[in-house]
Amino acid sequence: MVQILVIEDDEGICSFLQVELEHEEFSVQVANTGRQGIEKFSEATKNGNPVDLILLDVMLPELNGFEVLRRIRKVSTVPVIMLTARSETYDKVSGLDSGADDYLTKPFEIEELLARIRTILRRMKPSLTVRGLSLNTASMEVEINGDIISLSKTEFLVLKLLLEHKNTVLTRDKIISEVWGTNHYIEENSVDVYVRYLRSKIDDFVGEEFITTVRGSGYIIKDVL
Repeated sequence: MVQILVIEDDEGICSFLQVELEHEEFSVQVANTGRQGIEKFSEATKNGNPVDLILLDVMLPELNGFEVLRRIRKVSTVPVIMLTARSETYDKVSGLDSGADDYLTKPFEIEELLARIRTILRRMKPSLTVRGLSLNTASMEVEINGDIISLSKTEFLVLKLLLEHKNTVLTRDKIISEVWGTNHYIEENSVDVYVRYLRSKIDDFVGEEFITTVRGSGYIIKDVL
């Protein structure tokens, strides 16, 4: 799951962003000061669960956003979107020159922020590609011949698993174990349901059945039919 760190001193904005981002299946951490933001970023890196993208306010207590960005850029190229109520060109130029990947002025529509996040993640994260289909492992989107298809979290996990094990038949039990885990009781036909969902979204664009059923065994994605 993509890890997003929100560094913002306005608790109302933090809560709003956390709810909206988690609804979009992102994992969210929040920091209310510049120093706390740097600490959380460092802790995540040390714990082996690094931050994938930062939303960074400019006007922060203790350390302002420009200083936070400067320190982070010494150790990381993690994508950063700066958020600020200041719309002056100088501030935008300063942020971009300091290494920000994008700059958004408050107030903003959440749809615009989400679109910018997805655009950056498409550039930054690798894709799994088979037969003209590319699965972006950060934005949880499928691209086929320039068409972008959004997936739910479970659809993404099922497709990702099959792509990672292409040319190998995966049993329903294996898919359930990897996608839902062993602590939940999931009926085998749940796998069939999500494969149908994926086929309904993918097959018309690919022009063929992308996920092959192996009767009595499970499912497979092949490099070549």
